[in-house]
Amino acid sequence: MQCRVVTIGVLTSAEVSRLELGPGISARSPRLPSGMSAVSPHAERPLSLLDFVDIPPGLTASEAMQRTVRTAQAADRLGYHRYWISEHHSFVGLASSSPEILISHIAGATTGIRVGAAGIMLPNHAPLKVAEWFRTLEMLHPGRIDLGLGRAPGTDQVTAFALRHSRDGATGVPDFPQQAAELIAFLTDSWPAGHPFAKVVATPVVDTQPELLMLGSSGWGSAFAAANGMTSVFAHHMSPELAIDALRAYRRDFQPSELGAEPHVIVSALALATHDPAVADDFRAGWALSMRNIRRGETMRPTIEEIRAFRLSDEYAGIAPGLEGRVFAGEPAVVAKQLAALAEAAGADEITVVAPTPDQQAKLASLELLATEWGLQPRSLPADQV
Repeated sequence: MQCRVVTIGVLTSAEVSRLELGPGISARSPRLPSGMSAVSPHAERPLSLLDFVDIPPGLTASEAMQRTVRTAQAADRLGYHRYWISEHHSFVGLASSSPEILISHIAGATTGIRVGAAGIMLPNHAPLKVAEWFRTLEMLHPGRIDLGLGRAPGTDQVTAFALRHSRDGATGVPDFPQQAAELIAFLTDSWPAGHPFAKVVATPVVDTQPELLMLGSSGWGSAFAAANGMTSVFAHHMSPELAIDALRAYRRDFQPSELGAEPHVIVSALALATHDPAVADDFRAGWALSMRNIRRGETMRPTIEEIRAFRLSDEYAGIAPGLEGRVFAGEPAVVAKQLAALAEAAGADEITVVAPTPDQQAKLASLELLATEWGLQPRSLPADQV
């Protein structure tokens, strides 16, 4: 699979194997990030979280956001490395239509954890505006901001059309390399001399840059990341059957660039640690029911009562075997072992946990249990965040 980014010419764009730009994107540090313990058997792999900002039935969007903040603060205290927000539109059960705004709120309520988007669906936005958003976030929270790029709309085709007001096709996939080239040029002030945009500055001008990552749930995203020297983030929770081969190909085909000297892999996985088998069963059934509802065009999140009723149904009995290897739920030691095995198979440098559930108590307990099992080192936080 060949994926290319385009450089920006004076009047036209010529395709090259990767974007040749000047320095500006922060290099990854070889040191363990804050919160990792060198004595942990998993210490070489940071643990992070991806949050869809679910709105369980019975809660308002504001109340759901308060839950997200409490989850982020717990992750910060426990030593998790990153806290990411997704981008979804026209989805009544999610509050993540504007991750660029939520990132600022969450980063302001935390101290040490990196906060970012996983991701910004670039075809929905003007590259200059994305650069301005994330430079502003870096101004407010220097050295803590992640910018994950996606090429999917994060919604249905009609909503994508409404977002983009373009009749060139709702997906925008053919234009993604051009958009990525423009975004990186704005972030790094690296326009070729004479280009019409060379005088355009993404403001505010700041000394640090967000960490740039490429998302994907197919071979395309990881191949694009390899061709352009970027970190690859693979959504195992969406396409577990594609993850291993795609990420092995990424390492094989990686081309160093100003965006990254060495391959770096992050894999996301559905995981919930608990000592209660019923909670683990609810988590697995909840994911299966949510995916079924989405396929039917339903955008409300299921209640815990609906999940438990579904778990007892014949329909779920037919689905449950297919969740093996996709959803990791159960005893903390077992879940940690499964995540570590996935990381080994995928060649992943980091693991991002995805844990959508209406059971906030179970989610927070899982954070604690996994942090202990993984060997995370708690952070020292201000008194008002402890």
